Amino acid sequence: MRIAILALEGMFDTGLTTVLDALAMANVLAQWTGITTPGFDVTVMGVRPQVRTALGLQVPVSDVADTPTPDWVIVPALANIVPEQLLPTLARDDVVDAFGALRRWHGAGARLAAACTGTFVLAESGLLDGCEATTTWWLTPVFRQRYPDVSLDAHRLVVPSGTMVTAGAALSHLDLALWLIRNNSPELAALAAKYLVFDSRLSQSGYVISDHLAHSDPLVERFDRWVRERLDTTLTLDAIAEALGTSKRTLSRRLDGVLGKTPLEYIQDLRIERAVQLLKTSKHSVDQIAGQVGYADGVTLRTLLRRRLGKGIRELRPRE
Repeated sequence: MRIAILALEGMFDTGLTTVLDALAMANVLAQWTGITTPGFDVTVMGVRPQVRTALGLQVPVSDVADTPTPDWVIVPALANIVPEQLLPTLARDDVVDAFGALRRWHGAGARLAAACTGTFVLAESGLLDGCEATTTWWLTPVFRQRYPDVSLDAHRLVVPSGTMVTAGAALSHLDLALWLIRNNSPELAALAAKYLVFDSRLSQSGYVISDHLAHSDPLVERFDRWVRERLDTTLTLDAIAEALGTSKRTLSRRLDGVLGKTPLEYIQDLRIERAVQLLKTSKHSVDQIAGQVGYADGVTLRTLLRRRLGKGIRELRPRE
């Protein structure tokens, strides 16, 4: 399998090296253990002859014009983690040239993958339009507003959609690399994960700081604050809208625009977030915690944690 990694100036060092190390380890483990696999032929490519990472390390690159069409192209993250830095970077000359290269490769049959802020590069090229995708959790409001034709599901860590695959924030680069290995050989992916001491994760929801997202809209921020103060009570959309001096329709529209969620979905996110915090920091029983976050019993809470985070109580509570 021919894999090209598109290296752009100022990329996230860990994003690049994580993918390279995971694929290299898969090749070594396959040879060592005798697992039958075509292997991974990896090339790092650039649209400029010299590329440096965000930390100033120079990366040897092959010219995109001299590289045959690969099976996969991976776009690691740019290290700009705030919108004020990231969005101007997308208009940089080398990044604009990268859009053209991605379109040519895709038109020639290559499949495309990106992680973290690399998903913005893929979306900005227009190639994600009509696809499902995920992205860096703290940039979901910006992504949703900038790319309305992309169906965003920021809960998931890895989202395959047609000929595209996207992954979430930062170390989700490793989830992406293991996804590629798994599609080549599930046995090899499982072995590589063990050697990398890496647990599989289904969602990035457990890492999201919800109020960070809510601050991008005054009404959503007020909704967030009001709900957090009353998580242990029965909450209805009618009562919330009345307390905030708005209509249910306006509230729903604003939350969908910022977070891509209904008010009730966001309330459930906040309850799960609070429950996880209490599980990690208190000695309360599961039933007690369920009551503190507005659920009738511990069974309901256990079910929701497993469904949303892919983890049970024992995995979330620190070991003594």
